[in-house]
Amino acid sequence: MIRRHRPPVTLPPAPAGPPPPEPPGPPAPLAAPVADPADLEREAGVARLFELHYSSMLRLAVLLGADDPENVVAEAYYQIYRRWRRLKDAAAAEASLRSTVCDLTRTRARHLHAARRHEERPASPPEPTVASAENTALLRDDQRVLIDALQQLPARQREALVLRHWLGLKEAEIAAAMGISRGSVKTHTSRGIAALTQAMEARR
Repeated sequence: MIRRHRPPVTLPPAPAGPPPPEPPGPPAPLAAPVADPADLEREAGVARLFELHYSSMLRLAVLLGADDPENVVAEAYYQIYRRWRRLKDAAAAEASLRSTVCDLTRTRARHLHAARRHEERPASPPEPTVASAENTALLRDDQRVLIDALQQLPARQREALVLRHWLGLKEAEIAAAMGISRGSVKTHTSRGIAALTQAMEARR
């Protein structure tokens, strides 16, 4: 019996499946945040205000008798930075800064006075203020006797005289800085000049 040779059976190819997924590429870069134009304007405005008026504001704080004039002025600039968007223009910012320095100096003086009154130990003579080199340079051209006499005046009289005769402000500007009427400015200025003259004559 002759056996017939059967050809090998060839199976059909398996159907092609989906291609393997490609490896993930690098993440897309994050878009840079868009700066708020109002914030940019505030940053530039405060920087310009600092450049133009820091020295005069420091001088103002020193003449008003601030115990720490550098911190007073720094706090004033911080407050202006926070309320910048409510200010009308650069002139309003300068006036607000000046008023803030006056307010902060006055407030700190009241707090120091109250703290000293509540101390349990007997009151001792106040220690002389040690001026920094920067403050000394600011006051180098002023007569020390006049400055010492100025520090003895009541706060409002001292503010009126400093704003008028050292900063050269007008009556309306002084009133705005001190938060009082123009009539009160005249009163404090007149009384301050009289008291200062009397103090100067007593020192001669």
